[in-house]
Amino acid sequence: MYNKFGILNFYAKKQRWKLFLAALATLIVMASLWYTNILVKKIASEERKKVQLWADAIQNKAKLVSYTSELFQKIANEERNKIEIWAGASKRLVTSDNNNDINFFLEIITGNTTIPVIVVDEKNNIINHRNFDEELTKNPEYLQTELEQIKQINQPIDLEIKFSKTHVIKQKLYYKDSKIFSELKLVLDDLIKSFISEIVINSASVPVIYTDSTQKHIIDFGNLNNELSKDTTFLLSTIKKMRTQNSPIGVIIDKNNVNYIFYSDSELLMQLKYYPYFQFCIIGLFLIIAYYMFSTSRRVEQNQVWVGMAKETAHQLGTPLSSLMAWVEYLKLKNVDDNTLQELSKDINRLEVITERFSKIGSTPKLEDNNLIEVIQNTIDYLKSRISKNVSIELMSNEATLTAKLNPSLLSWVLENIIKNAVDAMKGEGVITITITDQSQFVYIDIKDTGTGINRNKHKTIFEPGYTTKQRGWGLGLSLVKRIVENYHNGKIFVKQSDATGTTFRIVLNK
Repeated sequence: MYNKFGILNFYAKKQRWKLFLAALATLIVMASLWYTNILVKKIASEERKKVQLWADAIQNKAKLVSYTSELFQKIANEERNKIEIWAGASKRLVTSDNNNDINFFLEIITGNTTIPVIVVDEKNNIINHRNFDEELTKNPEYLQTELEQIKQINQPIDLEIKFSKTHVIKQKLYYKDSKIFSELKLVLDDLIKSFISEIVINSASVPVIYTDSTQKHIIDFGNLNNELSKDTTFLLSTIKKMRTQNSPIGVIIDKNNVNYIFYSDSELLMQLKYYPYFQFCIIGLFLIIAYYMFSTSRRVEQNQVWVGMAKETAHQLGTPLSSLMAWVEYLKLKNVDDNTLQELSKDINRLEVITERFSKIGSTPKLEDNNLIEVIQNTIDYLKSRISKNVSIELMSNEATLTAKLNPSLLSWVLENIIKNAVDAMKGEGVITITITDQSQFVYIDIKDTGTGINRNKHKTIFEPGYTTKQRGWGLGLSLVKRIVENYHNGKIFVKQSDATGTTFRIVLNK
């Protein structure tokens, strides 16, 4: 058997379990996000340490490259100085009359055994050369080809040999790097190429782009999408993104040349950064599914309780009802007053209706087209003699007949519950107005009273099982009303409006 306190305890326990599970789920989410964020921060820190170590190593090697480049520049300057001295000695040798000076200048000239030199006249004809392969110089085209190449490498040195004020011979001296210097330059080029390769293929395994000092010309790149990286526009847009993540590392190649390394976080780190949000979405989805399953399970259990109560009530009413029907027949044989028998028959019929209502709970509803106006009017007529005479019930409708799919017995039960609650809210005195509105596919039934109203935060709570403001109430009336309207009639019921002047319930039914 069910009782009021048993039902209240049942739903109170369910509510406590719901709150406990919600709190537990929130705790799990917070703990998971907290731990994941710590893990991400640790990995990000390690990743950045690797990048910094790699960047420092690159910077140190860049200093080595810069130092080597400066050294080569000094060697190049020294070679030019030697050539200028050689050129000066050649010029003085022609004009000097002093034997000692001539010997000195000859010593300087013959001392150049490494730097290739070509001297041309005003018409660009080769008149002298030194330190070229003697076999190759037999071919005039060889020296001419060498001359054209040398012109692209170094600026010539002007030679003006003055024999007198009017006799001046103008010549130009072209030179190229010595063989030793050229070989050293190849070593430097290999060192720079190795340096760039180490930048691109880095131990930190992060995407990198190596640019010149303008930050627009891309020298090389690494750890990028091979297909997209062929597009310069893609690389330039990637540089912009990298600049927002990390400041570029300046690489000093020489005093006049500063290149830049742009880099971004690794793909693994980027995934880990977004992992907590992905995890939160998964957990949130899980909680939504769990809540839905919990709510479904709860509704199933509630339905079982309702069905059990209804079937048990119908069963318990069946026996005394049959007995009362037999007593009425017996009293007819005893010539009891017809008015008394008529009133007894009305009450028995009423009990039969109640038994029928309870027996339909849990059964598949049979909705048929019925005249809604007639069903409501019959309910009003029945209640008028059973409620306070100080309460008037008014039915307002623009239609005399309005057909809707419903079960007359169950809908009448809904109206009875709402009207009785309205009478209690008005303390046995006031006006109840039932307004019917035809809305094409739907029918609106508004039931308005002149009671004290319902607090806004209770508009949904009043439909929950066990909620009641009455000392002797079970808190099942409006919950039963909601089930009949929504589960059996596929309609809706809610508090449309409520304030100090009264409350309006709205029922929405399908036509």
